[in-house]
Amino acid sequence: MEEVKGVVMVGGSTRMPQVREAVAQLFGQPPLTNLNPDEVVALGAAIQANQLAGNNSAGELLLLDVIPLSLGVETMGGLVERIISRNETIPTARAQDFTTYKDGQTAMAIHVVQGERDLVQDCRSLARFELRGIPAMAAGAARIRVSFTVDADGLLSVSAKEQGSGVEAHIEVKPSYGLSDEQVAQMLQDGFATAQEDMKARALVEARVDADRMLLATQSALDADGDVLAPAQRADIEALMAQLRQAVTSDDAAVVEAATQALAKGTEAFAAERMNRGIRQALAGKSVQSIS
Repeated sequence: MEEVKGVVMVGGSTRMPQVREAVAQLFGQPPLTNLNPDEVVALGAAIQANQLAGNNSAGELLLLDVIPLSLGVETMGGLVERIISRNETIPTARAQDFTTYKDGQTAMAIHVVQGERDLVQDCRSLARFELRGIPAMAAGAARIRVSFTVDADGLLSVSAKEQGSGVEAHIEVKPSYGLSDEQVAQMLQDGFATAQEDMKARALVEARVDADRMLLATQSALDADGDVLAPAQRADIEALMAQLRQAVTSDDAAVVEAATQALAKGTEAFAAERMNRGIRQALAGKSVQSIS
């Protein structure tokens, strides 16, 4: 209470002597009575509007508003990737690049969420929209930039743009709409209380996503160039894939990661042979002079 320099009363009922006495006892100082309690909110809004309009730029008044809860998007596995962290002063803007998950993917669903938890199911859903028209290419080749912009009024604008083709989509939302101070405080408390469990859950989901991506890439490679393998070599790779599929059902992230690494190591020779084939095909029919 020692840090409080003055107490401003708001609302006509604060004129009651008993209310003022209770406030004085709580803060250890009498409340300020030189401002009309019916007008102080409107007066403060007018001062802030004047500042936001660019007036009185040389004055000593500094008005800062912050984002109460982190803002982000859903990624594979139902994880939250935070774009703007809580307590960031507004206005603000942040961007992050994402990519496609599957070969030939031409659309991406953008799910905007709010909260401090690592799983989407534990956060507040704000909006959903889709980016369509992404050029079909190999998984991971596309570069989609997701931009978050929060203006001085707290309005959030989210855009997604594929950098190569220029296709773009966006949406606007009011993050604070429908949230009381008590709900914000509760969401923060939940985030602190479950931090350890959330960390473990995130590690498991990330391990499973990496495993699924490895399985997809390996199967795609087998479909395209599996003929370069001897039957025994292919059988070994398929056995490692089966082991990884089984490991993905485990609740231990370390088990999933170990099986993923085993498959990655077991396909190194296959990857090298695929690369050699690609080089041979690229050089077929060309002379030394033409490539020098």
